[in-house]
This record gives sequence, C-alpha cells and structure tokens, in this order.
Amino acid sequence: MAKIERFEDLEVWQLAKEIAVEIYRISDLDPIKSDFGLKDQIRRAAMSLSDNVAEGFEYNNNPDFVRFLVYAKGSSGELRNKLIILKECGKLNQADFDILYSKSIDFSAKAKSFISYLKNFEAQKKLNAKNK
Repeated sequence: MAKIERFEDLEVWQLAKEIAVEIYRISDLDPIKSDFGLKDQIRRAAMSLSDNVAEGFEYNNNPDFVRFLVYAKGSSGELRNKLIILKECGKLNQADFDILYSKSIDFSAKAKSFISYLKNFEAQKKLNAKNK
C-alpha cells in the first residue's frame, strides 16, 4: 500500500464525507429540518465518521488510528440505526434511505478492512523487530 500523506486521500474518509454531505442535504428538507433534536443527532452521527477518520490519521501512529477507525465504525452503526427509525417513522423516503444505508454498510466494510490491514501491519512490524 502506498504511503498516504493526507487523510483526504483515504477512500474511507472520502466515503464518510459523502455520507455527511448527503445527511446535511436531507436534514435541511422537511420533515427533518423542523425537528431540531433529530437534525442535530443525525448530523453528529454522520460527521463522526469522517471526523474520527481524520483525527485518527493525524495522530500519525497506527494504534491510535485503529482506535479512531473503530469509533468511526461504531458511529456508522449508530447512523444506520437512525436511518432505519427515520424510514419507519416516515421521515425519510425510501430512495434516500437506500443510498445512505448502502453507503453506511460500505463504510463499515471499508473501515473493518482498513483496521485489519493496520493491525496486521503492526503485528508484522513487531515480528520483524523481534527477529532482528
């Protein structure tokens, strides 16, 4: 894997940002826009994905990055839960639900894969250091 210099170059961050932008778009429309508590909560959950990827990356060490990717993955579950409830309450149309739910599932899978990669990289680094 090539060395990434900025979190903005990470595919997982780009997807998280897309999700947040879409959540901001739909939360400015009825019926969500007038429910201020809901609007705030869904925006916070969506922003948490990209925030945690960015923050973890900036610590510049894999163990911290893994921890923040785990937080982001958890926020993806929180967001999906909110999407399901919004759809079932009639506050989110099927098309927006389908797009956001699918992107959130994709984000979780990418985050899980990236977490595994970083953990394996760290394990290999320790093994190599031990064998020197």
